[in-house]
Amino acid sequence: QNEEKWDFVLVSDIHEMGSEKEIKRKKFLDELSKKGFTIKKIEDTKLFYGVRAPPHIFWKYQCLLTNPNSRQQNSSAYQDVPVTTRIRVVHFILQNTVTSDLEKLHDLMKKKVFEAAFPLHKKEEIREILKKKWARWRVLFKEQPIEQIRCYFGEKVALYFAWLGWYTYLLIFAAVAGLATVAAGATVFSSSQVSKEICDANNTIMCPLCDQNCSFWLLSDTCTYAKVTHMIDNEATVVFAMFMAIWATVFLELWKRERANVVTSWDLYGWDEEEEELALQLINNSQHEPRLYQHSYLRSTIVLILALLMIMVLIGIAHALVIYRAVAVAVFTQSDTSLLSKHADIVAVMTGAVLHYLTIIIMTKVNWSVALFLCDLEKPRTFSQRENSFTVKIFLFQFFTHFSSLIYIAFFLGRVNGHPGHYVRIAGHWRLEECHPSGCITDLFIQMAVIMVLKQTISNIMEYLIPWISHQLRKKKKHPQRRSLMLGEEEEAEDPCKRQWLNNYELNEVNVFSLFNEYLEIVIQYSFTTIFVAAFPLAPLLALINNVIEIHMDAIKMMRLRRRMVPRKAKDIGIWLQVLEAIGILAVIGNGLVIAITSDFIPVQVYKYMYSPCTRENHTSMDCSTGYINNSLSVFQIQDFEPHTKVLPEFKGERIKECRYRDYRNADDYTYTVQFWHIFAARLAFLILFEHVALCVKLIAAWYIPDVPQRVKNKILTGKHENLRNELSTAEYSTEV
Repeated sequence: QNEEKWDFVLVSDIHEMGSEKEIKRKKFLDELSKKGFTIKKIEDTKLFYGVRAPPHIFWKYQCLLTNPNSRQQNSSAYQDVPVTTRIRVVHFILQNTVTSDLEKLHDLMKKKVFEAAFPLHKKEEIREILKKKWARWRVLFKEQPIEQIRCYFGEKVALYFAWLGWYTYLLIFAAVAGLATVAAGATVFSSSQVSKEICDANNTIMCPLCDQNCSFWLLSDTCTYAKVTHMIDNEATVVFAMFMAIWATVFLELWKRERANVVTSWDLYGWDEEEEELALQLINNSQHEPRLYQHSYLRSTIVLILALLMIMVLIGIAHALVIYRAVAVAVFTQSDTSLLSKHADIVAVMTGAVLHYLTIIIMTKVNWSVALFLCDLEKPRTFSQRENSFTVKIFLFQFFTHFSSLIYIAFFLGRVNGHPGHYVRIAGHWRLEECHPSGCITDLFIQMAVIMVLKQTISNIMEYLIPWISHQLRKKKKHPQRRSLMLGEEEEAEDPCKRQWLNNYELNEVNVFSLFNEYLEIVIQYSFTTIFVAAFPLAPLLALINNVIEIHMDAIKMMRLRRRMVPRKAKDIGIWLQVLEAIGILAVIGNGLVIAITSDFIPVQVYKYMYSPCTRENHTSMDCSTGYINNSLSVFQIQDFEPHTKVLPEFKGERIKECRYRDYRNADDYTYTVQFWHIFAARLAFLILFEHVALCVKLIAAWYIPDVPQRVKNKILTGKHENLRNELSTAEYSTEV
């Protein structure tokens, strides 16, 4: 029975005898044979080579890396090595075996000598448990079997699912808080004083939205838009933004504790990745010399310059989206379709968001290639270093791809567009967009909603459908030929390995980045959930729904649609933790800026306490925001329009002499009023106060919640004490003898 347990399977096309590929394949297999590997060949539509490592390899592994007190000094010890360890050791040796032509397996696969190399999904008891309790939709809300995942896929995959499960669990609290914020806003949907003033502004004539043949319009036309804006933009949003800043810190601190508990139970707390890699190199080649640490300032400078150039390209794409929105508003406003011309700004925002999503899809592939190229330039010493370097670069590129457009909408839209009579124009022709009189926050809300819904819905559908369709096509493609071979070769068809190997080959391939893709997707989602959450309080709810589905979708893909991943050891989620901590700091800055700059919270508060009727008279029954809208609109004389501006001078039969626009400017010379500078100072003061308070609370939370539970510390302490006591007893016994 042991004879049929194979660690890995290599797949090759059937090459002509004596061909270059056949010779290279034979050389590689001969090198494996010299190392004591058992090789079994099965011929079908492809050539399949099952490889099994000799016992002494695993005995060496145990001698080098097992605790000296628990070593078994006999050659049968390899039988106790977990399957995940066997696969990991064999995979390392396969990848680092060099032929006489100085070629490794990676080089041979590039030259199509071998097509695939993979460990097998076997009919083990643990696999059936995972299929039943994890990789199916019926167990959507059940706890994940992390220990079983670890025993089948290794610690790195198990830690990913433990982290994702923990993040999803804590999202419940953020989602409830977000819903409460929206509910609080919904209670003032029709009763907000600011919304009422916009809805009642039947005589407030606003300046045209474009330069050519655009008419004036009434402020009351945007009544519904104003109600939606003030459902998002209210006092509850400030509290929610502060809550999310604290939540992000508490989530990471509690995860550190959870991770410490998990890796201690796996006896990996003191595990050293570098030591393991050195041990594997020596097992593969006892003459191996370690590659020393090196640093090249020239390489680092080149990589830095190229990375900055790439970021500038991504920012340039965001500028292109800004140009699109400006042109789209001008074109839609002049459309013959009344619905389109009436809601030109909303249509421009929504089509811009869809266009932004398409640029994300395209640039993700470009970012991937550029990040890999930059990693190759750096020449990292180990695979782990390469992975960390790649993680930082791809996250930076993806961050700018996803957020450049959002940053413009949040902090620049409506603030750099000038004013009537002196608009800032693109190429001297199209003027930039203006904010809605009730604020810019709804534009940010729409952009985030479209991107999050599209990204999560389409990504999940494609993430599941593409592997499923690919798997079905591979099965259909192989099935007829395999069946005829089985009928013609009864003896070979009876080989129990053949069916198992073919079934595994028909599954979709995996690579070293398969798990990386899952991490990147969730970390980008985490950025959406925290950085601009003040503008989109429903983001945690959407993330929660997505993650519940994502966990089981990933499980089904790994168990049923993909070949088995090579298990990797890990004691944490790696550099992703530092990335998450950086996002937590960005979340404080981002949400502070959204409330201070994007939201109308500060201008309303300044008006209430400095300019409202409440400051002049004792009106206890009056809402202090009464008159805010009229106060926030400046007056423009239409004779001051630029010469090339063509507006219809009449509106509803009346000749118009002046119109209103959103800004704080004097009516005579259009310079900023004193109120503008009061608001500016209040925004700055709030931003400094919010960020300092939020960061202080984050630091207090980080101090208050220890990274490592006392129980874990005590377990490690008593373990060290016992080891030292045993060593002392052994030394004293040796001395007496």
